[in-house]
Amino acid sequence: MLGKKLGIDLGTANSVIFVQGEGVVLTGPTVVAIDLDTRTVIAVGTKAKQMIGKTPENIVARRPLREGVIADSRITEALLRYFYDRALGKSRLIKPDVVISVPAGITSVEERAVHKAANAVGSRTVTLLPEPLLAALGAGLPIHTSSGNMIVNMGGGTSEVGVMSLDGIVEYESIRVGGDALNEYIISYMKKKKGILIGEQSAENIKIKIGSAVEVRDPKEMEVRGRDVGAGMPKSIMVDSNDIAKAIEFPLKRIISAIKTVLEKTPPELSADIIDRGMVMSGGTAKLRNLDKLFSRATGVPCHVADDPLLCVVKGTGIALELLATGERKFSFNKEFRR
Repeated sequence: MLGKKLGIDLGTANSVIFVQGEGVVLTGPTVVAIDLDTRTVIAVGTKAKQMIGKTPENIVARRPLREGVIADSRITEALLRYFYDRALGKSRLIKPDVVISVPAGITSVEERAVHKAANAVGSRTVTLLPEPLLAALGAGLPIHTSSGNMIVNMGGGTSEVGVMSLDGIVEYESIRVGGDALNEYIISYMKKKKGILIGEQSAENIKIKIGSAVEVRDPKEMEVRGRDVGAGMPKSIMVDSNDIAKAIEFPLKRIISAIKTVLEKTPPELSADIIDRGMVMSGGTAKLRNLDKLFSRATGVPCHVADDPLLCVVKGTGIALELLATGERKFSFNKEFRR
């Protein structure tokens, strides 16, 4: 009896699991809570994320991936084991074939760490494919044709810009700037400009509720609660979308720089296709308000947000599983894609 086939978008902030024949079966934060006294995992995913910044000394809630790659192998294995158990159920005894997304800029050492973690929890075969290619597949771009297709995939830890043609990556840039960096800049802005200390969860909530990539005429407002920088006492203030646009200006400029670099290196024939079709944004950060407008304004290239941007990469793993199984198309993680 053959085992199931899994597609895994192992993200810095969120992970999504695809089972062939069933679709997306699991999605949740890439967070694990551990009891340091007993060295046991006590919560994974949403429950663990809710513990960040609120646990006693003996319990820590950790994110095992940083900037798109494994930072703690033991916790990553615990996370994958949880995902496998939930996704496979009674089929857990039969090892699955697995496709896992990885940053295009992954190093050989980082690549081996992913292989090791996936094999440790019981995988029959492990195939690693670059996130830009998978995101483009999941977004429905015709990357098998000779025309140029551009994707800007922005997750929690990395942003990857890729131009694809004939099932290959023609040019790409991978920078370790994503949703986490935006949160860090929001935290820093609140401390320096507003005199209030907030945590990672609060920064994420602010970004989701009122965040904007550009300043707007009618900004949304919300109350933010934290600790006064000077007095050390609880404090609440009102902030608006324009505050957030100012806070995240620098990391967004870095992503724009990566987009421009790829456009400058793309062959003229493919550039013409991209001008006609525009670039497509995917990943959780693509949901930031007005980000498409900012990118279009900065590059002169039309920009569109993919349908279900958070699920593009994992949908791509599902498509890749099907194509690899039938032998219809081949995808390889060529050495030339690494720098």
